[in-house]
Formats: sequence, C-alpha cells, structure tokens
Amino acid sequence: MNPLLRQLHPYPFEKLADLLAPARRLQAEGEPFASPAYRHAPINLSIGEPKHAVPPFIRQVMADALDDIGVYPTTRGEQGLRRAMATWLEGRFQLGQGRVDPERHLLPVNGTREALFSIAQAVIDARGLAKPAVLMPNPFYQIYEGATFMAGGEPIYVTCTAANGFIPDYQAVPAAVLERTALLYLCSPSNPTGAVFSLEALMRLIELAHRHQFVLAADECYSEIWYDQPPPGLLQAAQHLGLDQFEQCLVFHSLSKRSNMPGARSGFVAGDPKLLEHYFRLRTYTGCATPRFIQQAATAAWSDESHVQENQVIYRQKLEDAITILGPVLPVTRPDAGFYLWLQVPGGGESFARRLYERYHVTVLPGAYLGRPDAAGNNPGAPYVRIALVASVAENREAMLRIAQCAVET
Repeated sequence: MNPLLRQLHPYPFEKLADLLAPARRLQAEGEPFASPAYRHAPINLSIGEPKHAVPPFIRQVMADALDDIGVYPTTRGEQGLRRAMATWLEGRFQLGQGRVDPERHLLPVNGTREALFSIAQAVIDARGLAKPAVLMPNPFYQIYEGATFMAGGEPIYVTCTAANGFIPDYQAVPAAVLERTALLYLCSPSNPTGAVFSLEALMRLIELAHRHQFVLAADECYSEIWYDQPPPGLLQAAQHLGLDQFEQCLVFHSLSKRSNMPGARSGFVAGDPKLLEHYFRLRTYTGCATPRFIQQAATAAWSDESHVQENQVIYRQKLEDAITILGPVLPVTRPDAGFYLWLQVPGGGESFARRLYERYHVTVLPGAYLGRPDAAGNNPGAPYVRIALVASVAENREAMLRIAQCAVET
C-alpha cells in the first residue's frame, strides 16, 4: 500500500461516530439516555448537507436529459455548461462581460471536494530536496490536509482564533517556509468559522503568492450564502491588481450549497489558464467527467438567481432564530457568510457535543475534529462546536432551544 496513506487522520465524522457510539448502543438496546429528553426526535446539525428542496425546474431539466445516460461525458464538459458558469462568474464577481473565457479559464468538476483534493496532485512537485509546504487555515476543511499528504507535501497550519477575527495571518508565516510553499488553501467564506476575507486582504494575499511563487486555491463554495453583503472573490481581487489572466489564482465553486444539490457533485474550477491546462491533463486520466444529464441540470442552475435569493432568505431566518435563542446563554459570534455557527460552549466542544446528543438528541461536530494542535499544543477548535444551519426553519429553531437548555444545565 502507498505509505502516504498512513499520514491521513481519521475523518471528523469517524471521530464523531466513535464519540457518540456508547449512547447509540444504549439507544439501540432500548436503554434510556442520561435524561428522558432522549425521546426528542433526532436533529442532525453536524454535516453541511443542505436540506432545502432542490428547485423543481432543475429537477425537471435533469429528468428530461436522462437519455444522455447512454453517452460518455467529456472531461472538459459541454460548451453550454461552461458558458453558463463563465457568465455567472463574471456577473457575480463584477469581472465584466467576456473576461472569463469558457475555453481557457474554466473546467467543470465533480464538486469542490474532488477538485480541491486533485489540484494538489497537479501543483505540488515533491522531487526537490526541500519538502513542499502547503499553507492552510486551522481549523480547516480536512480535504486540504489529506490532499497535501497524498501529494507528498507538508501541511502548515495557520491558526484562526477570535483574536484575529478567524482570518489566518498568512503574511506572518516565516519567509523560509514561504520560499518552499507550493500551494495555499484559502477558504472564504470559511468552513467552519464563517469569516470572510476582504477584497484588500485577498489582494495582499495575491501579492504574497507572486512574491514567493506559489498557487492560491480559493475554496469559495459558501459564497452564495451571505447575510449583509456578498463576499468578494479571489478572481475579483486579481482583476483589481491588473492580472488579466488571473495568474497563480484558482477558485472553486459548487452547486452543493448554492442550489441545494450536494448529490449532483457538480462544480467548477476557474482562473489561471496555464494552471488549468496542466490540471486538465491530469483530469483526462482520472475518469471524473460529470454525467451529461447532470451537466444539463447544472447549466439551468447556474443560469438562475431567483432560487439562490430564496435560499438566502431562509438561511437569514435560521441565523436570526439561532442568535435570538442562543445569545442570552452563549457567546454567539455572527458569521459573515456560510451556514455554520462556530459556537464556543462550556466544557469544550467534545464533551458538550456528547452531552447534547445524550440528553437532547441533537448532533453537532466538535471543533477539535476540524483543527490540529499549534506549536504550544493547543487545538484552536477545542472550545467550539460547529453547528450547520441546514435543517428546516422549524427544526432549526427546536434544535437551538435544546442547545440553549443544554448550555444552561452544563
């Protein structure tokens, strides 16, 4: 077996399953939990899987295209899909009509997870004497770390705390590390904290990447779930710097959150055409072309904004409910965007998550499972739980009431 596999940590949801296993065994055996409250219906807020309905017109387009199931899809995707993606990107991030060439600046992918992993295989050259460094926020989406290990790189964790607004200070990374950096993973809006890089911060990051010659991979899959103003994007910042070809910049977008389509596994990567040319060569070998009937549905989804706006209204309602209910008993930090609450809880995230499940049948993710210890041995995620506001408005409100009650009892 590939020895690099030994470096992979158990995935967060494996750890969560182990944490909750004793309570689940008691439940399966018909034994009461620590409180009669276990009889509450279960509510799972641990996974970022939207529960809002897929818009009917998208479902219909997919159904009408099912005859395409008998045709091999191409790696580059249908021209109509790439055109729809490019048009959306230009409009959403104020790039201007014709600034994104569907033939050169963009590739469809099977969701951002697959692309964020595989881009490391294309970018990182592990043949040199110095091990390539890959910068990433801490806490973080675990794909960044796994991709780094499997490409032969070294993950460099840049801590995010309330003190720095949960924005990793990549500028403070030592010059010796920056000189061997091959790739930087940027997540804005952040999973799990909901923090957003300003346009000015993105521009400074691009300047840092050009100074030290590394690639920026911006995970922007939560960009369409926002509360006060739309988050800026990396390509938008590149254009402000006069980088017409988005040099050294790649952005990753998906329909999973924007259009409630996580099962479709449809997204795209866009940016520097020279990088995408090499990445396309890798993708022709990995056999991950998007099925044509999904491409048709994706084309319809990227071409419509009304369902996205309806989504935003629902998420705003759920966020306001959460803040209203939790605010009096817990220190709630309002996220700038995304659908997660990064909630500091009494006793630390792991013990709170276990108690919450045992007593109130609500599942949340301990923050420590998304982080790694810093130089002092402290995991920045340990005091927190991540709560995904993905359930219905009614279920979300009920879950917040149970979380508040659990906090009061702790």
